[in-house]
Amino acid sequence: MNLATQAATVAPPLSPQPLAALDSRVPLTRVSLAHIEQRINLYLRFGHPARTVQLDRWRRCAVFLPAAVLCRIRWESNDYGTTRWQLMVMQACTPLDVMQCIPGVRPGARLLLHAEGEQKVRAVLVQFDAIEALGIDLADVSPAYWRTLGNRLAARLPLPDYTAERHAAWLAGRALQ
Repeated sequence: MNLATQAATVAPPLSPQPLAALDSRVPLTRVSLAHIEQRINLYLRFGHPARTVQLDRWRRCAVFLPAAVLCRIRWESNDYGTTRWQLMVMQACTPLDVMQCIPGVRPGARLLLHAEGEQKVRAVLVQFDAIEALGIDLADVSPAYWRTLGNRLAARLPLPDYTAERHAAWLAGRALQ
């Protein structure tokens, strides 16, 4: 049995059975995750999946409800060192929302922040640490802040801080909706 046939028999397609407790009308976003020692690490930095399904020894699938905010980090290497650093903060959508097609995210998501390269990813991780030091869950941070951070990163401008006051204003505005 070759490797492709073996992988196909080991990994059954994601079925709705593990999510039977959820209403079948709720649109779900599935995010693929993987880990192969010293080669690839595709993992969640933050986010609260409704369910995580282990597909095989190396692959998992995290399932999110609409409007959930999450961050997926991709790290890849080869025999000569690290080849890719990628960080994406995204928001799960409903089928009626505008969404981007993102590899490994089905059916897609709203991309709030995209950082590619070691320096940019490390700069964003520093912001994550500062927000967590305030006692704020990263999944509860304002989507507008993630978009601003992404725009500043792309323009090579100083990255803005997320303050407790800004977070309180976001929560108050969300409560009014």
